[in-house]
Amino acid sequence: MSKWTLVTSVVPQGSVLGLVLFNIFINEVDCKIECTLSTFADDTKLSDVADTLAVQDVIQRDLAKLERWACVNLLRFNEAKYKILHLGHSNPHYQSRLGDEGIETNPAEKDCGVPVHGKLDMN
Repeated sequence: MSKWTLVTSVVPQGSVLGLVLFNIFINEVDCKIECTLSTFADDTKLSDVADTLAVQDVIQRDLAKLERWACVNLLRFNEAKYKILHLGHSNPHYQSRLGDEGIETNPAEKDCGVPVHGKLDMN
């Protein structure tokens, strides 16, 4: 039997192996998620058309599922990176939260380096 040893190195950031291992690790993150969950490298986006309170409830339940998944897997979401982007002129701008914290709304975000702008009501 092999002996236990202290690991003093990690997979280098930017390596192909790092992305493969990360994708294997997060493979089950989308279990039982009802909304659209998009992942690319270490970015994950949860999206849906929140035009009713019922759909907003589904989004909030999915956020709670993601929070539970992160806790079980001893991970934390980077609070500085999660945002809400409201799209459309008549968007009701529901407020969502991850854990006990409300999620900040942004008028624009980048998706894979491409700026995406939300349209705000001007009433």
